[in-house]
Amino acid sequence: MSNRDKAIVLVSGGMDSLVTAAIANEKYELSLLHINYGQRTQNRELKAFNGIADHYNADNRLVVSIEYLAQIGGSSLTDRSIEVSAADINSKEIPTSYVPFRNANMLSIAVSWAEVIGASRIFIGAVEEDSSGYPDCRQIFYDAFNNVIEAGTKPMTSIIIETPIISLKKYEIVKRGIELKAPLELSWSCYKNEDIACGVCDSCALRLKGFQLAGIEDPIGYAVIRDYRNC
Repeated sequence: MSNRDKAIVLVSGGMDSLVTAAIANEKYELSLLHINYGQRTQNRELKAFNGIADHYNADNRLVVSIEYLAQIGGSSLTDRSIEVSAADINSKEIPTSYVPFRNANMLSIAVSWAEVIGASRIFIGAVEEDSSGYPDCRQIFYDAFNNVIEAGTKPMTSIIIETPIISLKKYEIVKRGIELKAPLELSWSCYKNEDIACGVCDSCALRLKGFQLAGIEDPIGYAVIRDYRNC
């Protein structure tokens, strides 16, 4: 039995959540949480999650479905009538891939589980500076949610959300993953495809740019590889 404190890590299967799990693993006993919400690449993300959980020997893992987010719609990730837009890294507009208030739904589940298993930390791989501009990936959101946790849990409960990569650029996340020997080849970031990454959606573009600026070859395959270093 581990004598380390318990931490829940939200693991989508993407690179950011993988590196976040690697960081948490340095100090905490991991409990890994994966949430299906009716996204296009749900099956591939679940495969990535289980591969990552196996790598870290995380026997305590939980997979939850909140597919009501797909019923609500409003995102190209959950509504197939909305096209997944091609990457525009320099755009200041919130892209169609934004799933309205998704992270709040996910964190609520994580907090409930943390209360039950006695976890003191919840890790999430949100990135503010080098992300697609999602409002629920900002530090101000997580600061506010920590206040919600304090107000809405039992008095003896102490749960804090940790966002260890929130201020990093994608190339810094890649380098951190290499330093921690995170299995980057197991991760999946593409918003559109489940067989080979498209290379042109926002998530693929940001990931490719990170690897390109880090001077490291991405271990997964792409249908299209563009040079995003100057974007």
